[in-house]
Amino acid sequence: MAEQLGDEREDETVTDRLDMVLRNELSELERLATAVDAFIERNDLPPDLPFKFNLCFDELITNTVSYGYPDSGPHEIRVRLELDGTELRAEVEDDADAFDPFADAPPPDLTSDVDSRRVGGLGVFLVQKTMDSASYRREGSRNLVLLMKRVG
Repeated sequence: MAEQLGDEREDETVTDRLDMVLRNELSELERLATAVDAFIERNDLPPDLPFKFNLCFDELITNTVSYGYPDSGPHEIRVRLELDGTELRAEVEDDADAFDPFADAPPPDLTSDVDSRRVGGLGVFLVQKTMDSASYRREGSRNLVLLMKRVG
């Protein structure tokens, strides 16, 4: 079920694309991180980008797998990464329960010391601070999280 497509050139502005289908299992994050690292290296992009995108994917997908599915059945999570000019765009798509991480996640406590902070919200906060834009939309029964980082 998993697929990885690279070097799909549809027009002059799209130089490369990564498209992966992951199982709703946390072990899939390692496979995704390896593919993201290779994609960014293949496109000769800044060396800090693999960490930034993998941090965001880890946060978003961990939350989806851990909290988004009321059943224990198999589900697919699609991750797309595309370089378009000076922007690296990513999309995470799933069929989990509707959840807008940027509106529905609790705001993080950034004032208390680490030991007394409540759990939650910090990962989504990091996603928003790491990317130049991060947004969510619901299309039918699918969650779509869109991320963008300028690389030019």
